[in-house]
Amino acid sequence: MIKNCFLGISAFYHDSAAVVIHGPEIIAAAQEERFTRLKHDPSFPQQAIRYVLKESGLNLEDFTAIAFYDKPFLKFERLLETYHAFAPKGLQSFISAMPVWIKEKIFLKRLVWDELASVHGKRLNRKPPLLFPEHHLSHAASAFYPSPFHDAAILTIDGVGEWATTTIGHGQQNSIRMLKELHFPHSIGLLYSAFTYYCGFKVNSGEYKLMGLAPYGLKTSSQYNRFKNVILTELVDIREDGSILLNMDYFDFATGLRMCKDKKWEKLFGIPKRESESKLNQPYMDLALAIQEVTEEVVLRLVRTAKDLTVSENLVLAGGVALNCVANTRIQNSGIFKRLWIQPASGDAGGALGAALSALYIWKGEDRKSRDTDSMKGAYLGPAYGDADIQRLEYQFLAKWKPYSDFDLLCEDTARLLTQGNVVGWFQGRMEWGPRALGNRSILADPRNPEMQKRLNLKIKFRESFRPFAPSVLAEDVREYFDIETDSPYMLIVPSVARHHRNAISPLEQADLFDRLYQLRSDVPAITHIDFSARIQTVHKETNERYWQLIQAFKQLTGYSLVVNTSFNVRGEPIVCSPQDAYRCFMRTDMDWLVINNCLFEKSAQPKWEEVENWRHEFQLD
Repeated sequence: MIKNCFLGISAFYHDSAAVVIHGPEIIAAAQEERFTRLKHDPSFPQQAIRYVLKESGLNLEDFTAIAFYDKPFLKFERLLETYHAFAPKGLQSFISAMPVWIKEKIFLKRLVWDELASVHGKRLNRKPPLLFPEHHLSHAASAFYPSPFHDAAILTIDGVGEWATTTIGHGQQNSIRMLKELHFPHSIGLLYSAFTYYCGFKVNSGEYKLMGLAPYGLKTSSQYNRFKNVILTELVDIREDGSILLNMDYFDFATGLRMCKDKKWEKLFGIPKRESESKLNQPYMDLALAIQEVTEEVVLRLVRTAKDLTVSENLVLAGGVALNCVANTRIQNSGIFKRLWIQPASGDAGGALGAALSALYIWKGEDRKSRDTDSMKGAYLGPAYGDADIQRLEYQFLAKWKPYSDFDLLCEDTARLLTQGNVVGWFQGRMEWGPRALGNRSILADPRNPEMQKRLNLKIKFRESFRPFAPSVLAEDVREYFDIETDSPYMLIVPSVARHHRNAISPLEQADLFDRLYQLRSDVPAITHIDFSARIQTVHKETNERYWQLIQAFKQLTGYSLVVNTSFNVRGEPIVCSPQDAYRCFMRTDMDWLVINNCLFEKSAQPKWEEVENWRHEFQLD
């Protein structure tokens, strides 16, 4: 056993993941989806565990303990209570879900050891203790312990853990005290997901689409005002402290397989559930705006309550709702707390980190040392790949590339390609941890190009045209472009574009979505959303020098120290992990160039992808 080494695991709901820590240092972290290529993969993270073991040089017998991110038996007990309370006639649907819960939840300890033995490949001579911190304690630990604060209010908000849906805690040194919690089925996360579902997006992955759609809603319309009033009078009762009560007559998630009761909602709002991929019209935009504003109001009330209960100057956030960067910005701008820090992997994946850290600080009782910055290492905690991995692309795909011995020259050439209207895949170093690409698995473009937002959505990402793109900006220049007073290294804050970069535009409130979408709102139109906002990443030389160098080269050519940064994937797929993933994505889209480490790939120099696929099939390489 190695002292204070912990393996954290999350699994069986969505975004399963594995993390290794050695003392306070996060050695490695990765989500299972990046290896299996199944978006939001909930399965036991065997491949992620293999990666973090390899990166750390440890095997399972070395760990002080292994921590799983929730208490599944407690969750099962609460489901039984919920069944009795809300579904006296729903026995059949409840029983139909039982086999999954029995296998994956009630007997989880045995299941985890079976899976870990499979990873280990042989009999374990020593089994480390297996710990089960509660779900929201794992979220709280993931937010507080990596933060730079030694005293902070902790707010965690998600769909549901075992029983809690929202918690307020107080972190001091190495301790966390839970002060208040809201219980299932009353959940702001599930309320937001119900509207995600009703507006035609996928639950647990489409919430950010709903957030991106909200600015297209019209506050001046009577329809928006009616929708918001209906939500507040019929669906949810919001208390002064931010706690809520949902009217369960309109929801089905407590006992059924749907988020809401469609017919009742249709009667309530006067519009049917939108079918996926169907045309988006104004009522759904107004509905998105209404629920976004209601969510922000709930979150702000919770923040005020957290301040009253803790009297701390600092706030940390985790849980899926902490990925709602518009709500985060409202918190930031409210001034309720002096400082805010948000866990970049706020969802269930981050629970694996919180489970490991709670084992270190709470179960083991280790002291927590002071520091000036967070301990996330810029969230660059996944696998990196070397020259041998790039060389395999020639054997696997007949790929061709130009190697560079001078990285500065590669940055200059790549920046020049961006200025010429090219879209470039950028693959460097260790993969990011969490849902955001932060410059190591990114697709880049020129933010000044007025056609780029449309091209990226339709030809590269294959996704809805209304969705905005984020900028990466040099941290030292951020105030030149955006109205913000803090750093935003993890793309979790949405400031406004500075006024001197905006264009005067004519109001088009009643116009078609696409007429409003393609108005040139600023001199960086590819990253300026309809409300002049942008979800920014501040790039710091200390945490990602290679990405910083590229943006600096772009600045030297253009005078602009920011680029479009969108995740290196297409719709429906996880962010790429390996050079093979990156090359496939490059070849299957209209991307023009690809950079992997110090190698530059030109699309026109590659063999046609159809020919490569035929060749691989002929020689049975797939």
